[in-house]
Amino acid sequence: MAGHSKFKNIMHRKGAQDAKRSKLFSKLAREITTAAKGGNSDPAFNPRLRAVIAAAKAASMPKDNIDRALKKAEGGDAENYEEIRYEGFGPGGVAIIVEALTDNRNRTATDVRTAFAKNGGNIGSSGSVAHGFDRLGLISYPAKAGDADKVFEAALEAGADDVESSEDGHEIWTAPDALHEVVKALEETLGDSDGAKLAWRPKERVDVTTDTVQQLMKMIDTLEDLDDVQNVYGNYELSDDVLASL
Repeated sequence: MAGHSKFKNIMHRKGAQDAKRSKLFSKLAREITTAAKGGNSDPAFNPRLRAVIAAAKAASMPKDNIDRALKKAEGGDAENYEEIRYEGFGPGGVAIIVEALTDNRNRTATDVRTAFAKNGGNIGSSGSVAHGFDRLGLISYPAKAGDADKVFEAALEAGADDVESSEDGHEIWTAPDALHEVVKALEETLGDSDGAKLAWRPKERVDVTTDTVQQLMKMIDTLEDLDDVQNVYGNYELSDDVLASL
C-alpha cells in the first residue's frame, strides 16, 4: 500500500459531474445494456454489470431507467455497441485515453478526432499512450465515507493496493482481478461505494500550467460531452494555483 496520495483526483476533477443529467443517464443506460448483453443479465452473476449499476445508483439514476436498460438487453433488440479505445495527446503534452461505446465506428472516430484537433491536441495510434498507464480496479467513495485514515485502514484490510484521498472523496485502487472482492469487503466497513470499475491510472503525472489548462479542460469537456464517449482519462496534475485560474 503506497499510502495517502498528495495528488488530486485526476478522473473526477471538480466540475466534471456538472454534465447534463439526461446525457449521463443515457451513457449509463448504454453501458448497463452492453454489460447485460455481453454476460448475464443478473447482476449477482455479472461483476461488470454490478459495477455499472452501482455507478448508476450513485448518480441517482432512477430505478425505472436501470430496469429499462436491463430489459432492453434481455429482449434481444438492443443495439450492438462496439467498445473502442482512442489515445492521443492534449495541450501541454498531456496523455489522454478515451473509452467509447458506439454503433457507428466512423462517426465516433470523426467526433473524437475533431475534439482533439480543435482544442490543441492530436490523436495517436493504438498503444501510443496506454503504456504510460496501468489498468487497475477503481472504487470511488464520497468524502463523507470517512477521513483519509479510516478509509486507508479499511482499504488495507480489504486487500486494496493504494488510496488517493482529497476533499472531493476517496479513490481506492486494486489489482483488476481483485476488484469485486475488495468491493464486497469495503461494503462491510464503509457501506456502498459511488461505483467500481476498471480504469486507467497514469504511472506519472504532468503538471499543467495556467497557459494551457483552459484549452485542456475545454478539450476534455468536449470529449466527455460526446454521446459515444463513456470515459476520459488523462495524466495531468492540477496545482492549487492552476485550479484557482479555472
